Amino acid sequence: MGTKGTTYLGVDGGGTRCRARIEDEGGRLLGEASSGPATTRIGTEKAWRSIMEATEAAAAKARLSHEDFARMRAAIGLAGLGRRGAEAALNRIAHPFASTVFISDGMAACLGAHSGEDGAIVVAGTGSVGVGLMGGCEIRIAGYGFPVSDEGSGADIGLQVVRLALRAADRRGELTPLLAEVLAAFDHDPYQAVAWSEEARATDYAAFAPIVLRHANFGDPVGRRIVERAADAIGDLLDLFLARGIERLSLVGGLAEAITPWLTPDLRDRLKRPDADAAAGALLVARGRFALPTKDIDHEQAAKFRV
Repeated sequence: MGTKGTTYLGVDGGGTRCRARIEDEGGRLLGEASSGPATTRIGTEKAWRSIMEATEAAAAKARLSHEDFARMRAAIGLAGLGRRGAEAALNRIAHPFASTVFISDGMAACLGAHSGEDGAIVVAGTGSVGVGLMGGCEIRIAGYGFPVSDEGSGADIGLQVVRLALRAADRRGELTPLLAEVLAAFDHDPYQAVAWSEEARATDYAAFAPIVLRHANFGDPVGRRIVERAADAIGDLLDLFLARGIERLSLVGGLAEAITPWLTPDLRDRLKRPDADAAAGALLVARGRFALPTKDIDHEQAAKFRV
């Protein structure tokens, strides 16, 4: 039935979907909803529309009106926030909230996973990135965006399989059941795949990742090689945090559960289940319970550990 007091909004804006969660002062869930992608890579205005769509749907479930937004403190975790000019563009958009803080979706996930304590997460979703927190300092590894980065992500897995499917169509490689299914998505016409690729975004490529994982689990040799390569990339990020002395590690994101069995046994044993999700991490910031970390700007150390 709503509330007259201050409310708190935590948003997890990712490359595949955006989730908004509203709580009251006592931490009681009032409303939660999802919308489409919210990443600056689709443009800040489109990302903001997804944020507001999810927020308004969550508010409707909480029986809050638009006027109630003036008493709402928001923290918004957003994919692609580090892109040049993205945060400044977002801050220029008029918002209806009492206060708004933008953080990266990776930091929101890290805060949620470890309840604001020191630790690190590797995100394996549409994209991939490593984000850690150590002594009040944020450590970020990779995650520069698809296709130049994001190894081990759903988008990267999709790119690899489309590439190999085209090779198979030319009889430059084995046509396995996986590659036959991918080619069928383009009516077995390589030029249809090329036309698709000219407009495709990371989320479009990532849609092929579940197909690759399904075939890999059934023993398809191409699928296995692609997934093994992705697991190696994710494992490399986890190893880099271990080298920094961070012991609390979690794997999060839409592909986390599927990729985990492909990691080496020692890394699987080191992983802890996240305490909570990225929306919960954003809510910690919205409530003022966590001071935003400083960036890791030790360039000498970054050169040693950044991939």
